[in-house]
Amino acid sequence: MLKEDNELLIRVGPGTPMGELMRQYWIPTLMSAELPATDGAPLRVRLLGEDLIAFRDREGRVGLLGNHCPHRGASLFFGRNEESGLRCVYHGWKFDVTGQCMDMPSEPAESNFKHKIRTTAYPCRERGGIIWSDLGPRSNPPLLPNLEANLLPDGVGDVWTALRECNWAQGIEGEIDTSHFGFLHAITDPAYEPPPGSFEYYMNRNRAPRYSVLDTEYGAMYGAYRPAEEDSYYWRIAQFLLPFFTMIPTGVIGQQVVVRAWVPLDDEHTMFWNLSARDIRQATSTLVGRPPELIAGRGEVLPNTSDWLGRWRLAGNKSNDYLLDRERQRTVSFTGIPGVHLQDQAITESMGPIYDRSREHLGTSDAMVIKVRQCLLNAAKALRDYGTVPPTVDHPELYEQRSGGAILPRDVDWVEATREARTAARFPPRH
Repeated sequence: MLKEDNELLIRVGPGTPMGELMRQYWIPTLMSAELPATDGAPLRVRLLGEDLIAFRDREGRVGLLGNHCPHRGASLFFGRNEESGLRCVYHGWKFDVTGQCMDMPSEPAESNFKHKIRTTAYPCRERGGIIWSDLGPRSNPPLLPNLEANLLPDGVGDVWTALRECNWAQGIEGEIDTSHFGFLHAITDPAYEPPPGSFEYYMNRNRAPRYSVLDTEYGAMYGAYRPAEEDSYYWRIAQFLLPFFTMIPTGVIGQQVVVRAWVPLDDEHTMFWNLSARDIRQATSTLVGRPPELIAGRGEVLPNTSDWLGRWRLAGNKSNDYLLDRERQRTVSFTGIPGVHLQDQAITESMGPIYDRSREHLGTSDAMVIKVRQCLLNAAKALRDYGTVPPTVDHPELYEQRSGGAILPRDVDWVEATREARTAARFPPRH
């Protein structure tokens, strides 16, 4: 990979081409439960290399303000959240969720200076237990994306998140690499046998799938296929949706409702989001029959701190080798690391905060990685050079997709054969 393209891909701070691309979109920022109380304590939030302060005002509205008070630069994290605004404790200047200064008690009562002062503020919306923010340039933000897993009725959806200490592109590239499942997540326990006809049964028989990779209006899609029975293939069909969403192929296509987001906090830290219907492990899922400790899941989480990077850190981490157990590696699983998610985290973080892609040697199994890189680079360059935004910015319906596995006859067109199953349930667009 060219050095300049690698730099363009990984850098997401203000003013960078990739960062500006991401600012065209609504970004998952916090779980609603992280700001449970009106007039409650503010939170430090880092997003796209920018330090911000989040709070919920007396009316229940969420504000996302720049860290520094525009008066003398004190951090608003120490502010008092009171009476529908966040008040800086240095001189009492107070700001509402739009960034407008509401009060300047340190100035003369007759002064109108407060009406001239605004601080950085970004619009926020809540849906499906997530606080989304818009860091973009538009005065009227676009609609939120029609992601089915974020539009489910209350009590049906499930949301969790976890910090990953590496560049966002490393995380997303691990997600769209389907061949690693048969190695990194393999069970070696001789007593474990996937049920005949299950997805994992076919995967274990052939760990070198072939690929069909396509450009789409919303990003890219792959179908990875391997022999099932003599007249059929097992297909793993997955999605990449601009700018950082993925849909994995573990469940049955047409039944599985899941989306992931890989949100850059800065160039070296990523917040991973998992949104799904609560029951995504159907009878023919890749994970059927697996011991619970070897199934995907976040695992134990350390207590959140007030640090910029103190939210949703896993107990299994680089300081303890991700709970690696060498005896279990010999007898139970390929890695000896518990859980699919932690196995992924260990590997992508082991590359370092930012991996030098000039050292890679890509093969045919990396076809989707190459395609997604091209998609992202092309979109960032088109915005930078021509001001062109991707179709997904203004067409939330393009996110109405599903992913998953399927057993298909060998002589059918997989794209046409799964078109209906890949279409998400329709929901009306919502802010």
